[in-house]
Amino acid sequence: MAAGSELLVCNRGTLWPREGLRSCKLGEQCEAVVLFPKLFQKYPFPILINSAFLKLADIFRLGNNFLRLCVLKVTQLSEKHLEKILNVDEFVKRVFSVIHSNDPVARAITLRMLGSLASIIPERKNAHHSIRQSLDSHDNVEVEAAIFAAASFSSHSKDFAAGICNKISEMIQGLDTPVELKLKLIPMLQHMHHDASQASCSRELLQELASSYPSTPMLIVTLHTFTQLATSSLVDIPEQIRLLLQYLKEDPRKAVKRLAVQDLKLLAKKAPHLWTRKNIQVLCECALSTPYNSLKLGMLSVLSTLSRTIAIKQYVCPNTGEASPAPRHTDLVKLAQECCYHSNLAVAAHGITVLTSITVSCPQKEVIQLEQETVMGMESLILLCSQDDSKTAQATLKTVLTSLVKMLKSCPHLSQSSVVLLLAQLHCACDSARVLMCQALAAIATQQPVLAEGMLGDLLDLFRVASHRTSEKQQELLVSLATVLFVASQASLSAEVKTVIRQQLENVANGWTVYCIARQASRMGCHDFSRELYQSLRTRVASEHFYFWLNSLMEFSQAEQCLSGLSDGDYSAAMSAISEALKSYQKGIASLTAASTPLSPLTFQCEFVKLRIDTLQALSQLICTCNSLKTSPPPAIATTIALSSGSERPSCGRISTQMKLAMDEFRSLAARYADLYQSSFDADYATLRNVELQQQSCLLVSYVIEALIIDPQTASFQEFGTHGSVLAESEYELRMMAVFNHVLEEVETLSRKHPPVSYLHTGCLCDAVIAILKVPLSFQRYFFQKLQSTSIKLALSPSPRTPNEPIPVQNNQQLTLKVEGVVQHGSCPGLFRKIQAVCLKVSSTLQTKPASDFKIPLDSKTNEIEQKVEPHNDYFSTQFLLNFSILGTHMVSVEASVVDTSGIEWKTGPKITVSVKSLEDPYSQQLRHQLQQQQQTGPQPGPQRNILPRQ
Repeated sequence: MAAGSELLVCNRGTLWPREGLRSCKLGEQCEAVVLFPKLFQKYPFPILINSAFLKLADIFRLGNNFLRLCVLKVTQLSEKHLEKILNVDEFVKRVFSVIHSNDPVARAITLRMLGSLASIIPERKNAHHSIRQSLDSHDNVEVEAAIFAAASFSSHSKDFAAGICNKISEMIQGLDTPVELKLKLIPMLQHMHHDASQASCSRELLQELASSYPSTPMLIVTLHTFTQLATSSLVDIPEQIRLLLQYLKEDPRKAVKRLAVQDLKLLAKKAPHLWTRKNIQVLCECALSTPYNSLKLGMLSVLSTLSRTIAIKQYVCPNTGEASPAPRHTDLVKLAQECCYHSNLAVAAHGITVLTSITVSCPQKEVIQLEQETVMGMESLILLCSQDDSKTAQATLKTVLTSLVKMLKSCPHLSQSSVVLLLAQLHCACDSARVLMCQALAAIATQQPVLAEGMLGDLLDLFRVASHRTSEKQQELLVSLATVLFVASQASLSAEVKTVIRQQLENVANGWTVYCIARQASRMGCHDFSRELYQSLRTRVASEHFYFWLNSLMEFSQAEQCLSGLSDGDYSAAMSAISEALKSYQKGIASLTAASTPLSPLTFQCEFVKLRIDTLQALSQLICTCNSLKTSPPPAIATTIALSSGSERPSCGRISTQMKLAMDEFRSLAARYADLYQSSFDADYATLRNVELQQQSCLLVSYVIEALIIDPQTASFQEFGTHGSVLAESEYELRMMAVFNHVLEEVETLSRKHPPVSYLHTGCLCDAVIAILKVPLSFQRYFFQKLQSTSIKLALSPSPRTPNEPIPVQNNQQLTLKVEGVVQHGSCPGLFRKIQAVCLKVSSTLQTKPASDFKIPLDSKTNEIEQKVEPHNDYFSTQFLLNFSILGTHMVSVEASVVDTSGIEWKTGPKITVSVKSLEDPYSQQLRHQLQQQQQTGPQPGPQRNILPRQ
């Protein structure tokens, strides 16, 4: 959106709040003030932010204390928008005027307001001076506000922290300072970390306070400030861990121990690599000796956090120079084994988590006995919690099942027995536990094919039983059981399974449950059954867009079902099946386009389906090309022609040209899949892997064409090799990887044993196509559901007054283009990946050329500028200097892309274009006209510039 239109929209949006601010009624003024945070979220650009905060500053200066308090709350809620204030000096001037009030409450609110603004005015000396003065006030409200402001400025300003540190120390150590005030002053020391000397002085003061004031409230505040200072300065973390462990071990007060455990967990999350084996050993000894379950739970929570990091490996496999017992004889294993059977379920859950992490991390020679003990502990907790529907029991069951899936991933030989246990326990478990157990079964079966056909009977019985139960979890249980059935059937549902599911869904399931089950069927490749469910749902929705969406899903399932009956060697049937699938896909893409709306454009879905259509068309054309070897074989003199041209392989005739075109087509499809991958920043990992597999299948076909027909000497498939070692995480990926490996082996064997190109080579190529198509396509989560939503909104300045009007600029000047942007998130920001930087690319193209009656030197370069900027509080701004020395109309485009924390660039957009008209400067225009007149009428005096004498 251009800045001009943004300003118009912002002005319209602020009309109503402005009317409320001008009202004479206090209630209407307050209501208008508290609406500003929502307004900032809707229009988050500096144009509105600056104007609104200046209005709020006027209200703060002229209003009463209640209005000032409302403005303070708005400022604190809108902290991430503060840096967009353009007139900071004027804003602070209006707010700061209240600091001279005789009312201590007004001064206190002003101090808190200044503290809230510390991020944008960290070095304002007048604010620093006012805070220092207010610390000596006799009014408690003003002193507390000064402490808040001092803490805020200390966290942002190194100079203020260095200057206030001595005063804070004197107040804390002063005998005339009340204890309550000292408790509020001590946390300020956590911000004294700007340099090593400040941090060292603050730490020495805290050590002195801990020994001089051993009372429980003072010691708790001091230790916590100690921890916060250590996490900021980083160098003191090992020393802080030892100090907290000392208090945990020696101090008898339960409150101090609880604080030590909380801070240890904070340090375990912040710096697990700094925990030594000795630290973990001391923590285990404390946990083994404590009689309090709450403290034991806290210590186990710390160990559970450490067990997910490198710290557990350092404990289990220490350095070679350290003598240590076997992992199963350590206190950590002893503690975990003891807690696995604890009466407190939360303690038992943490014990299982720790024991699982040790089992996964310890060497192979020690793992057998630990595996058995871990499985026994899991079985006991599953049996106990599966029949209890309380929140604690279900949280424990979820933790245990997560640990079970994690362990089976590294110990696959235990999968069969674990699945048997879960299936047996499903019959007597409560519904909420059944949902969790079904999810665990699906996760295990996805990793290893352990659900045999003999288990389908038990699952069908459970499905029938679930449909007769009336509970809150019934609908969710039906979806979970159906998912397990789909995984167990491996994309080939029997008639009995379909009948049972269909009958039960008709009886008890609501429309959303049926849709969720159909979605899972599409993900698992059961397209025949998903087509039936989508077809039954089409007439049960109230929106036309939903109807077209369901109709498109039905057509896509029908298309994939056409490809499920392919058989090896039957190429004509394959072409017929692809033709039928393309018909359904074309119907589906039409419905999908009709289902899109401005709020839900379905961009990924449409592009994915278009790529699938183009891929099927390319595969069909490839089979036709292979068949043309029989109808149009190479000429008899092909060998002589090939030898005379220096080629090692006999010429294939016209098929070689067609194969070259087919190879280029598949490489183009692979590039388009790569573009789709790069544009899917919000997609989950399974969806991205699915797109990657489609890309690899296109690259595989192009490689097979090149290796068998075009140029076997230079053919390489490096793209596949980079992903060959990736551990498959879904049934679809397993089958695709197996097809890839099989095709590569066949190509290598054929090219080595049968060098001349013959029907064997074209047959191998067709078999590869059929093998790829026989794997049912998986429609992953992002096709149906977007869990993470990220968008970028851009504003350009200068901007035209009207959308079609170009921006005028003289050709002897450069245009400064300011680009501002806001990153907007959905409900779960950063779920899969986070934005580290925004990459802005600015380019310009000449649309209309200059007139032919004069010449302008074309010495300017094309504007192609790229710049990366890191957003702060989801806002970024940068400027570009553009040259338009060539007269005419130029189209300037600004395209945004994001770089995640891994350094990967994603083409998320948007792309904005603006028109710029380059005009000839008046002096050059005058000179050119006079030169033209001279050529027509003879020599004339040159143009004279008006030179005025200095006054």
